[in-house]
Amino acid sequence: MQFTYKARTRAGELKTGIVEARTADAAVDALQRGELIVIDVRPVGGEAAPFLGKQFHLFSSSVSQRDVVLFSRQLATLFQAKVPILQALKTLGDEAENPTLAVAIGNVVDDLSGGASLSQAFSRHPAIFSRFYLSMVRAGEESGKLEDVFNYLADYLERAYELASKARNAMIYPAFVFSTFFIVLAVMLVVVIPKFTAIFDELGQKPPFYTALVISISSLLRRFGVVILVFLAGGAIALWRYVHTERGGRWFDEVKLRTPIVGSIMQKIYLTRIADNLATLIVGGIPIMRALEITADVVANRVYGDIILDARESVKAGNTISASFEKFREIPRLVSQMIRVGEESGRLDFILKSTAHFYRREVDSLLENFVSLIEPALIVFLGVGVGLLVAAVLVPLYNITTAFG
Repeated sequence: MQFTYKARTRAGELKTGIVEARTADAAVDALQRGELIVIDVRPVGGEAAPFLGKQFHLFSSSVSQRDVVLFSRQLATLFQAKVPILQALKTLGDEAENPTLAVAIGNVVDDLSGGASLSQAFSRHPAIFSRFYLSMVRAGEESGKLEDVFNYLADYLERAYELASKARNAMIYPAFVFSTFFIVLAVMLVVVIPKFTAIFDELGQKPPFYTALVISISSLLRRFGVVILVFLAGGAIALWRYVHTERGGRWFDEVKLRTPIVGSIMQKIYLTRIADNLATLIVGGIPIMRALEITADVVANRVYGDIILDARESVKAGNTISASFEKFREIPRLVSQMIRVGEESGRLDFILKSTAHFYRREVDSLLENFVSLIEPALIVFLGVGVGLLVAAVLVPLYNITTAFG
C-alpha cells in the first residue's frame, strides 16, 4: 500500500513523497528509521479529516497553564506511540475542551500543512506557548529528539504547575479569613454599634475612651463610608497600575522577597524555578548562554532575572555561573556551591535537577507548616478582634446597668 508523507530532516528541510508500507504505522516506522521527523502520513488519495476546532471562537475562553500542561503531556504520549505530528495535533484539537486552545491547534495544523516548522507554528501563539516552550521545541527539531523534548516539557510543566498550585492554595485560606474579618467588622461598625450608641445617649452617660473611639469610627464609616470605599478602590487600582510598570514591578518583586515568612517561601519557589528551568533547557540541548537568557525571562521576578543576566555576562566573559551567583545575597551559598560542583564535574544538568528537587521539598514543607500554623492563628485573630470590638461596647453598658441596679 502506498502512503504520501510530509516530514522534516534533522536540519529542518521539508520533504514530501510516497512510501510503500502495509500500514500507516509501518510507513511511520520506515520514515523514522531514515531519521526523518514525520509531520503527516496518509494513504495515496486520502483526504484530511476536517478539523472541528476552527468552529470555535477565540473570545470564548483563555488558555490556562493547566490546559498547556495537559496538551503537552498528551502530545508527548502520542509521540511515544509513534503517531505523526499532524495526526496527533488533529486528534488533540478535536478533543480539546478549551475552545481557544482548539482554535490555536487548528492554526498550528494549517501552518504545518503549509510547510512551517512546529516551533514556527507555535510561535504565532505567544499567549499560549512561552519563550521557554518555543526554545525547547526548536531544540528538539534541530536535534531530531522532538519526542524526548516533549517528555521533558510535560514533566517540567507539571512540576511548575504543581508548585504554583500549592503556593496559590496556601494563600486562599488566609485571604478568606481576612476578608471575613473585615466584612464582620464593617457590619458591626455600621449596623450594630449605632444601636448601642443610642443607648448611651438615652442614659446620658459618657462612654470611656476606647468605647468613644469605636463610636467615632462607626460614625465616620456611616457618614463617609462610600467616599472611603471609592478612595480605597482608587488606591488599589493605582497600586495595581504601578506594579505593572517596570519600576513598580521591581519594587513589588523586592517586597515579595523581603516580607517575613512569605519572603522565605517565595525565595525558595524562585530558586526551584531557576534550577528546574536551567536543567530542563540544558537537557533539551539549549546552549548555556541561551538557557540563562530564557531562564531570566521566565523566572517571573526581576531581582532574580537581573542576577541570572549577570551570570550570563559572567559566562560570556569566560567566568562561571557559580562565581557570579556568589556575589548576590539572594542566592544561598548552598546553591552556588552545588553549581560549582556541577561545573567542575561536567554534570551541571544533574546537579541543577538535584537542587530543584531539594528546594521543591523545602517549599512543600514550608507551605504545609505555614498552612497548619496560619489556620489557628487567624481564627484567634478573628475572635480577638471581634471580641474586643464587642467588649468595647458591652462592658461599659454592663457597668452602667450595675450602677443603676
